[in-house]
Amino acid sequence: MYIRDGLSVRAVSVIALGICAMILWAVLLPAIASAEPLRLRVMSFNLKYASERGTNKWSDRRHVLKNAILSEEPDLFGTQEGLYSQIKDIDDDLPEYDWIGLGRAGGSKDEFMAIFYKRERFEPMGYDHFWLSDTPNVIGSRTWGNNNRRMVTWVRFRDKATGVEFYHWNTHFDHEVQTAREKSADLLVSELRKTKPVRPVVVTGDFNASQTNIVHKKMLARNEGQIYLLDAWDEAETHDGKQVATGHGWRGLSNNTRRIDWVLMSPQFRCKRAEVVTYQENGQYPSDHFPVVCDLELLHSE
Repeated sequence: MYIRDGLSVRAVSVIALGICAMILWAVLLPAIASAEPLRLRVMSFNLKYASERGTNKWSDRRHVLKNAILSEEPDLFGTQEGLYSQIKDIDDDLPEYDWIGLGRAGGSKDEFMAIFYKRERFEPMGYDHFWLSDTPNVIGSRTWGNNNRRMVTWVRFRDKATGVEFYHWNTHFDHEVQTAREKSADLLVSELRKTKPVRPVVVTGDFNASQTNIVHKKMLARNEGQIYLLDAWDEAETHDGKQVATGHGWRGLSNNTRRIDWVLMSPQFRCKRAEVVTYQENGQYPSDHFPVVCDLELLHSE
């Protein structure tokens, strides 16, 4: 073995590698220590379908709805009731967002449960739709006595900055039939628990049920060893403004606290802030619903 000045070539190589490792660690450690957790601002917004009849025409409130969204700058927002032309208008008005959705009668027909997301920040990795019925894979199906078709749209996103993947599910439960709402909750939770591998999840929607309805309890049901959901509003560390009725029927603020629009989250998240956004311009509301926005922070991804 060749030796110079008491050190073997192997020993010199080991020392050199050690020095390189120390330098590399010194460079990487600050970046690791300063790594930010995944933070999401999530909004649920029933848009009220576009119409040019009567009062509160879409042409009168389109810019108000745009400004209401921009006032909060959500990273993601789930919409309900939007018609295809309306979704396209919002897409034109908010160029920093892209969207995924399907009409509940298939294609561009009927209302959408569209999910909007900041295109520069998120990459869709997969998506699908199913209908709230006994035949969820049949487009436009309804079997629980409800007159309107009801459905779910979901997207699996990758956050480009952190590489973290998570799900966003968005829905609109029936407004007339309590049995349909309860069966919808059971189906949604059952389908959610089939997702593999398990990822963090947020759920937005107009559930047409208050926080005291059994539907709320069903959505938050826990089974040992399975994913479950929390109501971000209930878990929020702070609230901006008070709880008010989210479905206000164009009447605006009232003393009613019936919260039918929810942001739900899996326990990998904590909610730092929640707000019912009561935005209006000169008495013109963007919709007959107030949107709900929640600031979420990921605690862990497993």
